[in-house]
Amino acid sequence: MLRSLLPSAQILVSILLIAVILMQPSTAGVGGSMGGSDGAQAFRTKRGFEKFLFVATIVLGIVFTTLGVLAIIV
Repeated sequence: MLRSLLPSAQILVSILLIAVILMQPSTAGVGGSMGGSDGAQAFRTKRGFEKFLFVATIVLGIVFTTLGVLAIIV
């Protein structure tokens, strides 16, 4: 039964992970994409919905990795 649910769970988690990553605000400007940065935005505190997205990204990444390892083992 677990073997039949793993692909569906991986697809669902991957879609959620993509959505959460795309919803995160981008703080890098043009200088950041070229390797430079002014450093002002580098160490700011995440609050509210931005913190929720950050934590959700970590949790979904761990769940996705765990599902991948389980798919290999089972």
